[in-house]
Amino acid sequence: MSPIRKRGEEMVTLEVVKNSHMVEQYMQIGNAYIGNIGAIEHDLHHAEQTSQLCSEILEKLNFPAREAELAAIAGFLHDIGNLVNRYGHGMSGAIMAFYLLLDLEMDTEEIATIMGAIGNHEEQAQGKSINNVAAALILADKSDVHRSRVRKTEMSAFTPRDRVNYAVTGSRLVVMPEEKTIRMEIDIDNEVCSVMEYFEIFLTKMLMSRRAAEYLGCRFELLINNNRLL
Repeated sequence: MSPIRKRGEEMVTLEVVKNSHMVEQYMQIGNAYIGNIGAIEHDLHHAEQTSQLCSEILEKLNFPAREAELAAIAGFLHDIGNLVNRYGHGMSGAIMAFYLLLDLEMDTEEIATIMGAIGNHEEQAQGKSINNVAAALILADKSDVHRSRVRKTEMSAFTPRDRVNYAVTGSRLVVMPEEKTIRMEIDIDNEVCSVMEYFEIFLTKMLMSRRAAEYLGCRFELLINNNRLL
C-alpha cells in the first residue's frame, strides 16, 4: 500500500466505525430483512467475529498494522448490503461502505481498499482476492460456519445449505506463519450430513478460501473431522 493520506485529522479506526449509530442500524435491519426469507444469521456477532479474525490473519502474517485495521473494518461492514438484497449484497455493501466511510473522512485509498474487499467476498458473485484485505475477509467470512447461525427450527424446512451449516458443531481458522499455512478445521455431526456432502455443497467457498490463502503467500488446508480434504 502507498503511504497513508488522511482526509481528516485522524485515521478512521474500527471503533469509530462501530460507534456509528447509522452503521449499527443498517446492519441490524439488513439481518432482519434476510431473516424474513429464512437466510442464516448475519448479525452483529458474525460481524464482530469476522472483523476480529480478519485483523488476526494479517497480524499473524506480519502485514502492516494499519492494513490489519482496514481488514477489521471491512470484516465488520462486509454484510451491510443485506439491507438492499441478500443476492449481490457484496456489491451494494461496497457502495454503502463508500458513503459511510466518506462521511467519516477516511482516506480515499483506504476507502478503495475496503470497498474492493467487501465487493469481492461473495462466491456467488465470483469474488476474488484483489488485495490483502480482500483475501483476509474471504478466509474469515467462510470460516464462520456453525449450527447457531441457522434460524429455522424445523429440519424439514432446511435447504441443503441450512443442513450443512447446522451439521457444523465447531470451526476454527488456524494461521501458522512459520509454516506459511492457513488451516480451516471443521467438526461435523455426521448424523446431520456427511463430510463429503459438506465438501460438495461448500466446494466453491473452500476453493475461494484456498486462493485467498495463496494470495497471502500461504498454503491452504481443510480438515473436516480431522480428515484432510484440501
